[in-house]
Amino acid sequence: MKKVLLLLSLSLIAVFPLLAQTISGTVLSGEDNSPLPGVTIQVKGTSSGTLTDFDGKYQLKAGSDAVLVFSFVGFITQEVPVGSQSTIDLTLKPDFKQLQEVVVVGYGTQIRSEMTANIATVSGKDLQNIPVPTMEGAMQGRSAGVFIESSSGKVGQGMKVRVRGAASLSASNQPLYVIDGVIMNTADLSSNSGATNPMADINPNDIESVEILKDAASASIYGARGSNGVVIITTKKGKAGDTKFNVGYQVGISNPTRKRTFLNASQYMELYKEAMLNDGYTQADFEGEMDFLSLGTDWKNKAVDTDWQSLVFPKNQGFQQLDFSMSGGNEKTRFYVSTNYTDQKGILIKNAFQRISGRVNLDHTINDKWKIGTSVMYSKSFNNRAASDNSFANPLQIVALPPISPARKADGTSYDTPDGLIYYNPLVEVENAHFFTNVNRVINNSYLTFNPIKELMIRGEFGMDVLSQNEDRFAASNTESGRGARGTATGQNRNTVATSYISKLFANYNKTFAEFHNVDITVGTEYQFGKTEYTDVQGQAMPDAIQKLVAAGQITSGTSFLTQYAFLSYFGRVNYKFNGKYLLGVTVRTDGSSRFGADNRFGTFPSASAGWVISEEDFLRGNKTFSFLKLRASYGLTGNSEIGNFASSGLFSSAAYGLLGGLYKSQLANPALTWEKATQIDLGIDFGFLDNRISGEIDYFSKESTGLLLGVPVPGTSGFRSTTQNLGGLKNQGVEVVINTNNLVGEFKWNTSFNITFIKNEVTSLGGQTTIDPGGARTMNVARVGYPIGTFWGAPYAGVNPANGNAQWFNADGTKTETFSANLYTNLGSPNPDFYGGLTNNFSYKGFDLSILLQGVSGNKVHAVGDQFMFTQFGNGADNQVAEAMNRWQKAGDITDVPRATYDGVGGGFNTRSSRYLYDGSYLRVKTVTLGYNVPLDFAKKYKLNSMRVYLTAQNLFTFTAYKGWDPEVSADYLTSGGTTAANLTQGVDFYSVPQAQTFTGGINIGF
Repeated sequence: MKKVLLLLSLSLIAVFPLLAQTISGTVLSGEDNSPLPGVTIQVKGTSSGTLTDFDGKYQLKAGSDAVLVFSFVGFITQEVPVGSQSTIDLTLKPDFKQLQEVVVVGYGTQIRSEMTANIATVSGKDLQNIPVPTMEGAMQGRSAGVFIESSSGKVGQGMKVRVRGAASLSASNQPLYVIDGVIMNTADLSSNSGATNPMADINPNDIESVEILKDAASASIYGARGSNGVVIITTKKGKAGDTKFNVGYQVGISNPTRKRTFLNASQYMELYKEAMLNDGYTQADFEGEMDFLSLGTDWKNKAVDTDWQSLVFPKNQGFQQLDFSMSGGNEKTRFYVSTNYTDQKGILIKNAFQRISGRVNLDHTINDKWKIGTSVMYSKSFNNRAASDNSFANPLQIVALPPISPARKADGTSYDTPDGLIYYNPLVEVENAHFFTNVNRVINNSYLTFNPIKELMIRGEFGMDVLSQNEDRFAASNTESGRGARGTATGQNRNTVATSYISKLFANYNKTFAEFHNVDITVGTEYQFGKTEYTDVQGQAMPDAIQKLVAAGQITSGTSFLTQYAFLSYFGRVNYKFNGKYLLGVTVRTDGSSRFGADNRFGTFPSASAGWVISEEDFLRGNKTFSFLKLRASYGLTGNSEIGNFASSGLFSSAAYGLLGGLYKSQLANPALTWEKATQIDLGIDFGFLDNRISGEIDYFSKESTGLLLGVPVPGTSGFRSTTQNLGGLKNQGVEVVINTNNLVGEFKWNTSFNITFIKNEVTSLGGQTTIDPGGARTMNVARVGYPIGTFWGAPYAGVNPANGNAQWFNADGTKTETFSANLYTNLGSPNPDFYGGLTNNFSYKGFDLSILLQGVSGNKVHAVGDQFMFTQFGNGADNQVAEAMNRWQKAGDITDVPRATYDGVGGGFNTRSSRYLYDGSYLRVKTVTLGYNVPLDFAKKYKLNSMRVYLTAQNLFTFTAYKGWDPEVSADYLTSGGTTAANLTQGVDFYSVPQAQTFTGGINIGF
């Protein structure tokens, strides 16, 4: 009997597959009814299953009593009994809890809906394939509260980033950058006043996400270095699955966004003659001047009409970039490997930037308790740099040369001052000098984590940032510097190595108690040691043919330098959540630093925050209008430690006496010197309407900095002029608005992201002083109590006296005067915008996609200092003039803002400490436009490809502005480099600064 039953059972098992039926169907997304590829369909209780294809279709066999389980990340898993069905179509509903954004915070992650802090996120996808050398350039206009400005269009140049305004007068205002847990060295290491940009070493295509910690609740976990905000960069990681390869290539051209219009030869001679005759000179005097300026050419017949500007802006400068990456792994080991090559020719002649980089990110699970991993980046960059803006060697200063002067001799060499040119010809510098900067950089972070229990994670990390920068300069004997060295070639070589090591140990405990109470606790310690050292050698009497210092006949200068610092920190954070709707966060960090006085070596920086998820309350839960609603509030203290390494110390400096080295006391000690501190309040609301078709946030913030480091005068009998003390204050307050909308869903999709920031800055205290004036001969930025940092303080221009054509200024009572005086000085405006923002629209239809980013600022002023030479109707020299100069006053009764032409400067009003050359710097820029096409999968598969995308991108496509200069996005590099009071104040100045580049590229990405 047992044998019979056994045979019957085996027969039924053998027959069962014959009873199974073929089931097919299509799975759609409940968000937009589009097909869902990669959905797992499994016969419940068995290992049998399949995946949907690119069109969301599937097919498998199952018995009539089987249950199919449909699952996909971000969607609610559904079970469907087969029964008699042969076709099962299904629409999966989104699981909004799964889809909630995970945000990287300091030493951990959080779900955005549960955050009580304000953190802006920029996806790595938004930064990829943008034709700019640095990530900051690609981030412009994408985050509320984050103001990004390029000082000029020179490639590889430093960029200004302000998170909720400037927080310091004399220390750095740049945010703290953290990449994969390593605090980056972002100091300016340049040997000249044109800052380089250490962020240019990072390949933007490696970035997974960028988080900007803006308020104290988020930034206080970084304590003494959080006042300027924190930018956390997370690079891509490998995922378990098949190895995926991606190759991308793009190529394009760049030109200036704008050129200024200068006088041609006829206009130049007309205006020059008028200027001389106005001031009593004769026709013969004029002809003598023309003979001199034309270098003997036939100026009367206009034999020469040189467009000098076009000579330093070559057309269609090339851009190309090649990227390769692969990623994959299994449940044990995941990897991401990439390499990048970027070659960008600047719009300014000879200026160029190249970078080659590689990255390896590796994560390995040893067992269920131990994990290990590492992230390694190597980058090598080359920058063929231009001279700083305030230099005759700056190619753009060529526009000062008269159009009647020829550029080249018959033999093809450039005319110069020994030949009769009134100024040094920058083409001589371009053709006979170089300024090369080579950077090698390694950033590495390795970690080991231990999970003794499910709720507890202990993590140790060790990271380093090693940057080696070599600057090599050479100027031949016929250059300006060569002539200054008795007609011999000069050279300089400077090698700088900046090294930083950081180790940390921290633990995270996350547990839910009694169903409603969740506690997330992080505690840890961190130690960082950094040092910078350089050697600098300069020489002259070199033969032009040998451009290295080995050939120098005389070493004129040689020096070496070493500076170092250390931080020791302890930190903790507790986040508490009750019933998923009441949120509380507390953070505290204690930092000790070698930079501060012995009496104040350690500082403590706490913060507290709270949130209420109103949409989880019974009276709103399930509401069809309010999908999400949360109130947030935070208050905390952060610090600024970027003041240099020895500000608190009594210092000695070296001095030679005879043939012996000596020392002299150069700085008074201040053992009480400590951190600059910033207290910040943030009140915010996060919202979502109509199933989050409309979402966003609104925040009010107030950030007040106190204890600013200022130089305080001391009696001259002490042998010193000043000592550094904690005095002064700044305040920034404003409102941020972010709105995201899904305007259209379905086959044609359209979504919009909008952000705007209204901000007001005010100097609240200067330690008893009323005004700090850096004292520039041409600039007029000051710090003045009650006004924004960098306020333009000068005489208000009142136009031209119609009776005589002389410039006028306003007195305090509103009357006009032709006498320029410091007694007229008043507030003329600020380089800081009243508001700034961005608007992104993304469209897609079938395989096509279009993205348009608008970015702009409003309310700021730009001081065009260079106009004192090119817009004075020859009142300040024989420089060529801009076309607007032809609108000058010519006869009594003329109404114009442009004074009379003048050879001697009579009544010309070219003093730059006035509003005559102060213009509205507001602009709206069509920043990035990308049109792409994703090749159909069926076509790609024919060539064994997973994906193929082709695209066209335009960067800085249009700029709408009333600014009269080259570009409103400007701050002259020679004034803004370094973290000094003068550099922080002297913003918004244009002095022959290169405009931004307009770039068009085409590219292709292939995945296989």
